[in-house]
Amino acid sequence: MNFIISSNILLKGLQNVSGLLSSNSLVPIIENFLFSTDGSKLLVTATDNETRAVVELSPEKISGKGAVAIPPRVLLETLKTFPNIPITINVNEETFAVEINAGEGVYRLAGYNPENYPTIAAIENAKSISMSSIVLQNAVSSTIFACGNDEIRPQLMGVFFEITPDYTNFVATDAHKLVRFRRNDIKSDEAHSFIVHKKPLNLLRNLLSGFDCNVGVEFNNTNVSFRFENYQIVCRLLDGKYPAYEGVIPKDNNYKLVINRNSLISTLKRVAIFANQASHQVRFDVKGQELNISAEDIDYSNEAKERLNCIYDGADIEIGFNSKFFLETLQTLACENITMTLSSPTRAALLIPEETNSAEEDILMLIMPIMLNA
Repeated sequence: MNFIISSNILLKGLQNVSGLLSSNSLVPIIENFLFSTDGSKLLVTATDNETRAVVELSPEKISGKGAVAIPPRVLLETLKTFPNIPITINVNEETFAVEINAGEGVYRLAGYNPENYPTIAAIENAKSISMSSIVLQNAVSSTIFACGNDEIRPQLMGVFFEITPDYTNFVATDAHKLVRFRRNDIKSDEAHSFIVHKKPLNLLRNLLSGFDCNVGVEFNNTNVSFRFENYQIVCRLLDGKYPAYEGVIPKDNNYKLVINRNSLISTLKRVAIFANQASHQVRFDVKGQELNISAEDIDYSNEAKERLNCIYDGADIEIGFNSKFFLETLQTLACENITMTLSSPTRAALLIPEETNSAEEDILMLIMPIMLNA
């Protein structure tokens, strides 16, 4: 088995899927890239045993069929040193030794028999849906930050895909904050739902960057596949039922505050420096058309307060938030102004962008308050 390919094309393909590789896996063979060819195309696979990413590359020439597992470190570091030149890779079918010929250089490294490299079965009885790569990347980017990290509640460690005949929701929550990203132009004749772990979604988000194409999504009760251009990601779904999140979204937040998002971010960043570093508590004091944001750390006698102009319709209110969570939420949005709705210091606040990327898009972000210090 041998092939000729551009060094840059090979390097880019390897780097795009290398995020799944680990150097301390319980299954040593999956610490390597799997190269395989049927004589007409070259597939490079990386897996962590839960997620499998495959990139299809088009060498200038391929001879022979076969497969080999190649260690990533030496291969990647070698490719990074080359200019964009054609390289020839030869694989010994008996010993799996790998030889790279580039310019005047010859480089040899050990490859491994791939017979124990895990395979993934086809997704049987699959349902399917398609969507724009730009929309999917935006949906993942808008929600993934709100996923939880608690393995006791694994369902919260992923994004909930809720597909209906009228719309599709992408939902994430860690019980402190929640995001519901809705697209009214993605629909299905039947209702379906599944939860995808944030790790493969982060890989997917990075891969989708720069693409403007269609993404085919196939899924059953255990796995989901995302296929676009020359990439495919297949991953195992998270087990369990997603929480009934709609019940925590307040329907009667009658106090409405409109404010410039960037101004609010800048103020929060400054004031949060003076907050207690354990609670990250900041105080929002809304009176008239002013929002006063303050924080203090009694242990170090640190204190900060800053005033912002806003448009407000509602009774005076003081409410506390975790500045870290609030900033994460604000920084995910891409609008100029946001609307924040409130009802009481003990009930969730809603953040809604004044502008969205599309009339088909509806974004709602929820953040829970924290008890204010006396």
